Amino acid sequence: MNPWFETVTEAQRRAKKRLPKSVYGALIAGSERGQTIEDNQKAFTELGFAPHVAGPIGERDQSTTLLGQPLSMPVMISPTGVQAVHPDGEVAVARAAAARGIPMGLSSFASKPIEDVIAANPSTFFQLYWCGSKEDLVERMGRARAAGAVGLILTLDWSFSHGRDWGSPVIPEQLDLRTMVKFAPQTLIRPRWLSTYLRSGSLPDLTAPNMAVRGGAAPGFFGAYGEWMGTPPPDWDDVRWICEQWDGPVLLKGVIRVDDARRAVDAGVAGISVSNHGGNNLDGTPASIRALPVIADAVGDQIEVVLDGGIRRGSDVVKAVALGARAVLIGRAYLWGLAANGQAGVENVLDILRGGIDSALLGLRKTQVTELDRGDVVVPAGFERALGVADAAADEETSAPAERTKTEAGVR
Repeated sequence: MNPWFETVTEAQRRAKKRLPKSVYGALIAGSERGQTIEDNQKAFTELGFAPHVAGPIGERDQSTTLLGQPLSMPVMISPTGVQAVHPDGEVAVARAAAARGIPMGLSSFASKPIEDVIAANPSTFFQLYWCGSKEDLVERMGRARAAGAVGLILTLDWSFSHGRDWGSPVIPEQLDLRTMVKFAPQTLIRPRWLSTYLRSGSLPDLTAPNMAVRGGAAPGFFGAYGEWMGTPPPDWDDVRWICEQWDGPVLLKGVIRVDDARRAVDAGVAGISVSNHGGNNLDGTPASIRALPVIADAVGDQIEVVLDGGIRRGSDVVKAVALGARAVLIGRAYLWGLAANGQAGVENVLDILRGGIDSALLGLRKTQVTELDRGDVVVPAGFERALGVADAAADEETSAPAERTKTEAGVR
Protein backbone atom coordinates (compact mmCIF):
# COMPACT_ATOMS: atom_id res chain seq x y z
CA MET A 1 0.00 0.00 0.00
CA ASN A 2 1.21 3.48 -0.85
CA PRO A 3 2.00 5.11 2.53
CA TRP A 4 0.81 8.49 1.21
CA PHE A 5 -2.87 9.35 1.62
CA GLU A 6 -4.78 12.14 -0.10
CA THR A 7 -7.33 13.14 2.56
CA VAL A 8 -7.77 13.22 6.32
CA THR A 9 -10.72 10.86 5.82
CA GLU A 10 -8.33 8.32 4.31
CA ALA A 11 -6.00 8.76 7.29
CA GLN A 12 -8.94 7.98 9.56
CA ARG A 13 -9.83 4.89 7.51
CA ARG A 14 -6.28 3.60 7.76
CA ALA A 15 -6.13 4.34 11.48
CA LYS A 16 -9.33 2.37 12.02
CA LYS A 17 -7.94 -0.54 10.02
CA ARG A 18 -4.62 -0.52 11.89
CA LEU A 19 -5.60 0.14 15.52
CA PRO A 20 -7.17 -2.21 18.08
CA LYS A 21 -10.86 -1.47 18.50
CA SER A 22 -10.52 0.06 21.97
CA VAL A 23 -7.66 2.35 20.91
CA TYR A 24 -9.53 3.60 17.85
CA GLY A 25 -12.67 4.02 19.97
CA ALA A 26 -10.80 6.36 22.28
CA LEU A 27 -9.85 8.55 19.29
CA ILE A 28 -13.35 9.00 17.91
CA ALA A 29 -15.20 9.17 21.19
CA GLY A 30 -17.48 12.05 22.06
CA SER A 31 -19.52 12.44 25.23
CA GLU A 32 -23.03 11.02 25.58
CA ARG A 33 -24.97 11.01 22.28
CA GLY A 34 -22.13 12.69 20.37
CA GLN A 35 -24.27 15.68 19.35
CA THR A 36 -21.44 18.17 19.80
CA ILE A 37 -18.73 16.18 18.02
CA GLU A 38 -21.17 15.74 15.12
CA ASP A 39 -22.02 19.45 15.00
CA ASN A 40 -18.32 20.42 15.07
CA GLN A 41 -17.96 18.92 11.60
CA LYS A 42 -21.46 19.54 10.25
CA ALA A 43 -21.22 23.27 10.91
CA PHE A 44 -18.33 23.65 8.46
CA THR A 45 -20.46 22.11 5.69
CA GLU A 46 -23.07 24.86 6.23
CA LEU A 47 -20.53 27.58 5.45
CA GLY A 48 -19.78 28.50 1.85
CA PHE A 49 -17.26 30.61 -0.03
CA ALA A 50 -17.64 33.73 -2.17
CA PRO A 51 -14.85 33.26 -4.74
CA HIS A 52 -13.61 35.76 -7.30
CA VAL A 53 -12.94 34.87 -10.94
CA ALA A 54 -10.07 37.33 -11.41
CA GLY A 55 -7.58 39.10 -9.22
CA PRO A 56 -4.11 38.60 -7.74
CA ILE A 57 -2.45 35.33 -8.69
CA GLY A 58 0.88 33.77 -7.95
CA GLU A 59 2.37 32.24 -4.83
CA ARG A 60 0.13 32.39 -1.78
CA ASP A 61 1.57 33.21 1.66
CA GLN A 62 0.02 31.20 4.49
CA SER A 63 2.35 32.45 7.23
CA THR A 64 1.10 34.16 10.36
CA THR A 65 2.01 34.44 14.04
CA LEU A 66 0.41 33.15 17.22
CA LEU A 67 1.32 34.42 20.68
CA GLY A 68 4.74 35.49 19.44
CA GLN A 69 5.48 32.29 17.52
CA PRO A 70 5.87 32.20 13.72
CA LEU A 71 3.57 29.75 11.89
CA SER A 72 4.13 28.63 8.30
CA MET A 73 0.35 28.21 8.09
CA PRO A 74 -2.48 29.03 10.54
CA VAL A 75 -2.45 25.59 12.18
CA MET A 76 -1.18 24.40 15.56
CA ILE A 77 -1.07 20.96 17.17
CA SER A 78 -3.70 20.72 19.89
CA PRO A 79 -2.61 18.89 23.05
CA THR A 80 -4.07 15.40 23.38
CA GLY A 81 -3.56 12.81 26.11
CA VAL A 82 -1.58 9.57 26.10
CA GLN A 83 -0.94 8.82 22.42
CA ALA A 84 -0.85 5.03 22.39
CA VAL A 85 -1.46 4.93 18.65
CA HIS A 86 2.31 4.86 17.94
CA PRO A 87 5.42 4.14 20.05
CA ASP A 88 7.00 7.53 19.28
CA GLY A 89 3.82 9.34 20.33
CA GLU A 90 4.20 13.04 21.04
CA VAL A 91 7.85 13.12 19.98
CA ALA A 92 6.89 12.02 16.46
CA VAL A 93 4.14 14.64 16.37
CA ALA A 94 6.53 17.34 17.58
CA ARG A 95 9.08 16.44 14.91
CA ALA A 96 6.40 16.52 12.22
CA ALA A 97 5.14 19.90 13.41
CA ALA A 98 8.69 21.30 13.46
CA ALA A 99 9.33 19.95 9.96
CA ARG A 100 6.24 21.79 8.72
CA GLY A 101 6.92 25.00 10.66
CA ILE A 102 4.09 24.99 13.21
CA PRO A 103 3.94 24.94 17.03
CA MET A 104 3.31 21.88 19.18
CA GLY A 105 0.80 21.69 22.02
CA LEU A 106 1.83 19.12 24.66
CA SER A 107 -0.71 17.65 27.05
CA SER A 108 -0.12 17.34 30.79
CA PHE A 109 -1.25 13.74 30.29
CA ALA A 110 1.20 13.08 27.47
CA SER A 111 3.17 9.83 27.41
CA LYS A 112 6.50 11.56 26.63
CA PRO A 113 8.46 13.92 28.91
CA ILE A 114 8.24 17.60 28.08
CA GLU A 115 12.03 17.82 27.75
CA ASP A 116 12.05 15.25 24.92
CA VAL A 117 9.19 16.96 23.11
CA ILE A 118 10.74 20.44 23.28
CA ALA A 119 14.03 19.00 22.03
CA ALA A 120 12.05 17.84 18.97
CA ASN A 121 10.16 21.12 18.57
CA PRO A 122 11.36 24.24 20.42
CA SER A 123 8.06 25.98 19.60
CA THR A 124 6.10 23.95 22.18
CA PHE A 125 3.26 25.15 24.38
CA PHE A 126 2.64 23.18 27.57
CA GLN A 127 -0.95 22.40 28.43
CA LEU A 128 -1.88 22.71 32.10
CA TYR A 129 -4.98 21.33 33.79
CA TRP A 130 -6.14 22.78 37.10
CA CYS A 131 -5.04 19.68 38.94
CA GLY A 132 -3.69 19.17 42.45
CA SER A 133 -2.50 21.90 44.80
CA LYS A 134 -1.17 25.32 43.81
CA GLU A 135 2.24 24.02 44.88
CA ASP A 136 1.87 21.21 42.32
CA LEU A 137 0.85 23.66 39.62
CA VAL A 138 3.80 25.95 40.33
CA GLU A 139 6.17 22.97 40.13
CA ARG A 140 4.75 21.81 36.80
CA MET A 141 4.94 25.31 35.37
CA GLY A 142 8.52 25.61 36.63
CA ARG A 143 9.49 22.39 34.89
CA ALA A 144 7.85 23.56 31.65
CA ARG A 145 9.64 26.90 31.89
CA ALA A 146 13.00 25.24 32.56
CA ALA A 147 12.48 22.92 29.59
CA GLY A 148 11.90 25.91 27.31
CA ALA A 149 8.13 25.94 26.73
CA VAL A 150 7.19 29.09 24.82
CA GLY A 151 3.71 29.37 26.28
CA LEU A 152 1.04 27.81 28.45
CA ILE A 153 -2.32 26.37 27.41
CA LEU A 154 -4.67 26.44 30.38
CA THR A 155 -7.40 23.91 29.60
CA LEU A 156 -10.67 24.34 31.49
CA ASP A 157 -13.20 22.95 28.98
CA TRP A 158 -13.55 19.44 30.30
CA SER A 159 -15.84 18.21 33.05
CA PHE A 160 -14.95 14.52 32.48
CA SER A 161 -18.28 13.64 30.91
CA HIS A 162 -17.26 10.11 30.03
CA GLY A 163 -20.63 8.40 29.44
CA ARG A 164 -21.28 7.58 25.77
CA ASP A 165 -24.47 6.18 24.32
CA TRP A 166 -22.53 3.74 22.13
CA GLY A 167 -20.25 2.61 24.94
CA SER A 168 -17.19 4.27 26.41
CA PRO A 169 -13.81 3.11 25.10
CA VAL A 170 -12.06 0.66 27.40
CA ILE A 171 -8.73 2.05 28.61
CA PRO A 172 -6.70 -0.21 30.92
CA GLU A 173 -5.18 1.24 34.08
CA GLN A 174 -1.87 -0.51 33.46
CA LEU A 175 -0.41 -2.98 30.97
CA ASP A 176 0.29 -6.00 33.18
CA LEU A 177 0.13 -9.62 32.07
CA ARG A 178 -3.54 -9.95 32.95
CA THR A 179 -4.43 -6.87 30.90
CA MET A 180 -2.40 -8.04 27.91
CA VAL A 181 -4.21 -11.40 27.94
CA LYS A 182 -7.57 -9.61 28.12
CA PHE A 183 -6.78 -7.36 25.15
CA ALA A 184 -4.93 -10.02 23.15
CA PRO A 185 -7.88 -10.76 20.81
CA GLN A 186 -7.98 -7.10 19.75
CA THR A 187 -4.24 -6.74 19.21
CA LEU A 188 -3.65 -10.06 17.46
CA ILE A 189 -6.03 -9.12 14.66
CA ARG A 190 -4.11 -5.84 14.24
CA PRO A 191 -0.60 -7.28 13.66
CA ARG A 192 0.86 -4.15 12.07
CA TRP A 193 0.09 -2.04 15.15
CA LEU A 194 1.47 -4.74 17.42
CA SER A 195 4.61 -5.22 15.33
CA THR A 196 5.34 -1.48 15.43
CA TYR A 197 5.53 -1.69 19.21
CA LEU A 198 7.49 -4.95 19.18
CA ARG A 199 10.10 -3.42 16.87
CA SER A 200 10.41 -0.42 19.20
CA GLY A 201 11.06 -2.70 22.15
CA SER A 202 8.31 -1.14 24.24
CA LEU A 203 4.64 -1.42 25.11
CA PRO A 204 2.09 1.44 25.04
CA ASP A 205 3.03 3.78 27.89
CA LEU A 206 0.07 4.63 30.09
CA THR A 207 1.91 6.88 32.52
CA ALA A 208 1.90 10.68 32.60
CA PRO A 209 5.52 11.75 33.21
CA ASN A 210 4.71 15.46 33.11
CA MET A 211 2.35 15.11 36.08
CA ALA A 212 5.07 13.93 38.48
CA VAL A 213 5.83 16.35 41.34
CA ARG A 214 8.41 16.61 44.12
CA GLY A 215 10.61 13.91 42.66
CA GLY A 216 7.88 11.29 42.77
CA ALA A 217 7.17 8.65 40.17
CA ALA A 218 5.02 9.50 37.17
CA PRO A 219 1.40 8.64 37.94
CA GLY A 220 -0.56 6.22 35.82
CA PHE A 221 -3.21 7.38 33.38
CA PHE A 222 -6.07 6.95 35.85
CA GLY A 223 -4.04 8.19 38.79
CA ALA A 224 -3.45 11.51 36.99
CA TYR A 225 -7.08 11.79 35.93
CA GLY A 226 -8.22 10.86 39.42
CA GLU A 227 -6.22 13.72 40.89
CA TRP A 228 -7.67 16.12 38.35
CA MET A 229 -11.26 14.96 39.01
CA GLY A 230 -10.72 15.38 42.74
CA THR A 231 -9.45 18.97 42.44
CA PRO A 232 -12.11 21.68 42.95
CA PRO A 233 -12.57 23.70 39.71
CA PRO A 234 -10.86 27.10 39.46
CA ASP A 235 -12.52 30.52 39.48
CA TRP A 236 -11.48 33.64 37.58
CA ASP A 237 -9.11 34.70 40.35
CA ASP A 238 -7.33 31.37 39.87
CA VAL A 239 -7.01 32.05 36.15
CA ARG A 240 -5.49 35.44 36.98
CA TRP A 241 -3.11 33.71 39.42
CA ILE A 242 -1.91 31.35 36.67
CA CYS A 243 -1.19 34.31 34.40
CA GLU A 244 0.80 35.96 37.18
CA GLN A 245 2.82 32.79 37.83
CA TRP A 246 3.69 32.13 34.20
CA ASP A 247 6.23 34.46 32.65
CA GLY A 248 4.90 34.35 29.12
CA PRO A 249 1.70 34.03 27.08
CA VAL A 250 -1.22 32.02 28.45
CA LEU A 251 -3.84 30.63 26.07
CA LEU A 252 -7.12 29.81 27.81
CA LYS A 253 -8.73 26.82 26.10
CA GLY A 254 -12.43 26.13 26.27
CA VAL A 255 -14.18 29.46 25.83
CA ILE A 256 -17.57 29.23 24.13
CA ARG A 257 -19.37 32.29 25.62
CA VAL A 258 -18.85 36.02 25.18
CA ASP A 259 -19.08 36.76 28.90
CA ASP A 260 -16.33 34.19 29.58
CA ALA A 261 -14.21 35.68 26.80
CA ARG A 262 -14.46 39.12 28.40
CA ARG A 263 -13.59 37.72 31.83
CA ALA A 264 -10.60 35.97 30.28
CA VAL A 265 -9.36 39.32 29.00
CA ASP A 266 -9.78 40.82 32.47
CA ALA A 267 -7.88 37.88 33.98
CA GLY A 268 -4.86 38.67 31.82
CA VAL A 269 -4.68 35.83 29.30
CA ALA A 270 -2.95 36.52 26.00
CA GLY A 271 -5.30 34.42 23.94
CA ILE A 272 -8.34 32.14 24.04
CA SER A 273 -9.27 29.01 22.19
CA VAL A 274 -12.92 28.80 21.20
CA SER A 275 -13.43 25.14 21.96
CA ASN A 276 -15.81 22.48 23.28
CA HIS A 277 -12.99 19.98 23.86
CA GLY A 278 -13.67 18.21 20.59
CA GLY A 279 -17.12 17.12 21.72
CA ASN A 280 -15.74 15.42 24.82
CA ASN A 281 -17.18 17.85 27.34
CA LEU A 282 -20.84 18.78 27.81
CA ASP A 283 -22.82 17.25 24.95
CA GLY A 284 -25.20 19.72 23.37
CA THR A 285 -22.65 22.54 23.39
CA PRO A 286 -22.73 24.14 19.92
CA ALA A 287 -19.96 23.69 17.39
CA SER A 288 -16.96 25.90 18.09
CA ILE A 289 -17.18 27.56 14.66
CA ARG A 290 -20.75 28.71 15.42
CA ALA A 291 -19.57 30.56 18.53
CA LEU A 292 -16.39 31.97 16.96
CA PRO A 293 -17.67 35.06 15.07
CA VAL A 294 -19.38 36.78 17.99
CA ILE A 295 -16.49 36.02 20.36
CA ALA A 296 -13.95 37.31 17.84
CA ASP A 297 -16.03 40.49 17.46
CA ALA A 298 -16.16 40.94 21.23
CA VAL A 299 -12.49 40.45 22.18
CA GLY A 300 -10.48 39.92 18.98
CA ASP A 301 -9.04 43.42 19.18
CA GLN A 302 -7.74 42.78 22.71
CA ILE A 303 -6.38 39.23 22.67
CA GLU A 304 -5.61 36.56 20.08
CA VAL A 305 -8.42 34.13 19.25
CA VAL A 306 -8.00 30.61 17.89
CA LEU A 307 -10.49 27.86 17.08
CA ASP A 308 -10.38 24.20 18.11
CA GLY A 309 -12.86 21.60 16.88
CA GLY A 310 -13.94 19.88 13.69
CA ILE A 311 -11.04 20.78 11.37
CA ARG A 312 -10.67 18.13 8.66
CA ARG A 313 -9.73 20.14 5.56
CA GLY A 314 -7.69 23.14 4.57
CA SER A 315 -10.90 24.88 3.55
CA ASP A 316 -12.11 24.51 7.17
CA VAL A 317 -9.00 26.39 8.29
CA VAL A 318 -9.72 29.19 5.82
CA LYS A 319 -13.33 29.48 6.99
CA ALA A 320 -12.22 29.76 10.61
CA VAL A 321 -9.61 32.44 9.84
CA ALA A 322 -12.13 34.39 7.76
CA LEU A 323 -14.55 34.36 10.70
CA GLY A 324 -12.02 35.79 13.12
CA ALA A 325 -9.56 33.09 14.21
CA ARG A 326 -5.85 33.82 13.99
CA ALA A 327 -5.20 30.08 13.65
CA VAL A 328 -6.77 26.70 14.39
CA LEU A 329 -5.79 23.79 16.62
CA ILE A 330 -6.11 20.26 15.26
CA GLY A 331 -6.48 17.05 17.28
CA ARG A 332 -8.02 13.91 15.83
CA ALA A 333 -6.74 14.65 12.33
CA TYR A 334 -3.06 14.39 13.29
CA LEU A 335 -3.70 11.41 15.58
CA TRP A 336 -5.12 9.50 12.62
CA GLY A 337 -2.03 10.43 10.62
CA LEU A 338 0.20 9.26 13.48
CA ALA A 339 -1.64 5.96 13.67
CA ALA A 340 -1.50 5.48 9.91
CA ASN A 341 2.20 6.19 9.37
CA GLY A 342 3.97 7.69 12.37
CA GLN A 343 5.77 11.01 11.92
CA ALA A 344 5.40 10.81 8.14
CA GLY A 345 1.66 10.35 8.59
CA VAL A 346 1.40 13.53 10.67
CA GLU A 347 3.42 15.42 8.06
CA ASN A 348 1.07 13.97 5.44
CA VAL A 349 -1.97 15.38 7.27
CA LEU A 350 -0.31 18.79 7.60
CA ASP A 351 0.53 18.78 3.89
CA ILE A 352 -3.11 17.99 3.07
CA LEU A 353 -4.26 20.95 5.14
CA ARG A 354 -1.63 23.20 3.55
CA GLY A 355 -2.77 22.18 0.06
CA GLY A 356 -6.41 22.83 0.91
CA ILE A 357 -5.59 26.26 2.35
CA ASP A 358 -3.66 27.13 -0.81
CA SER A 359 -6.52 26.05 -3.07
CA ALA A 360 -9.03 28.11 -1.10
CA LEU A 361 -6.79 31.17 -1.15
CA LEU A 362 -6.39 30.82 -4.90
CA GLY A 363 -10.15 30.57 -5.42
CA LEU A 364 -10.75 33.58 -3.22
CA ARG A 365 -7.92 35.45 -5.01
CA LYS A 366 -6.08 36.14 -1.77
CA THR A 367 -2.31 36.28 -1.77
CA GLN A 368 -1.99 36.16 2.03
CA VAL A 369 -3.94 34.22 4.63
CA THR A 370 -4.01 37.35 6.80
CA GLU A 371 -6.16 39.08 4.14
CA LEU A 372 -9.13 36.78 4.76
CA ASP A 373 -12.30 38.40 6.12
CA ARG A 374 -16.03 37.77 6.58
CA GLY A 375 -16.77 38.74 3.01
CA ASP A 376 -15.01 35.60 1.81
CA VAL A 377 -17.46 33.30 3.59
CA VAL A 378 -21.17 32.70 3.04
CA VAL A 379 -22.79 32.41 6.47
CA PRO A 380 -26.42 31.21 6.41
CA ALA A 381 -29.07 32.82 8.58
CA GLY A 382 -29.21 31.30 12.04
CA PHE A 383 -25.73 29.79 11.81
CA GLU A 384 -24.06 31.70 14.65
CA ARG A 385 -24.58 31.00 18.35
CA ALA A 386 -24.18 34.10 20.51
CA LEU A 387 -23.83 32.65 23.99
CA GLY A 388 -23.43 34.84 27.06
CA VAL A 389 -23.97 38.09 25.19
CA ALA A 390 -26.73 39.35 27.49
CA ASP A 391 -24.68 38.47 30.58
CA ALA A 392 -21.64 40.28 29.15
CA ALA A 393 -23.75 43.37 28.50
CA ALA A 394 -25.20 43.22 32.01
CA ASP A 395 -21.71 42.99 33.49
CA GLU A 396 -20.64 46.07 31.53
CA GLU A 397 -23.71 48.02 32.71
CA THR A 398 -23.09 47.00 36.30
CA SER A 399 -19.45 48.03 36.22
CA ALA A 400 -19.99 51.27 34.28
CA PRO A 401 -21.28 53.40 37.21
CA ALA A 402 -18.37 52.30 39.37
CA GLU A 403 -15.90 53.17 36.62
CA ARG A 404 -17.52 56.59 36.19
CA THR A 405 -17.30 57.20 39.92
CA LYS A 406 -13.59 56.39 39.91
CA THR A 407 -13.00 58.73 36.99
CA GLU A 408 -14.96 61.56 38.55
CA ALA A 409 -13.06 61.11 41.81
CA GLY A 410 -9.80 61.41 39.95
CA VAL A 411 -8.74 57.82 40.66
CA ARG A 412 -7.88 57.22 37.01
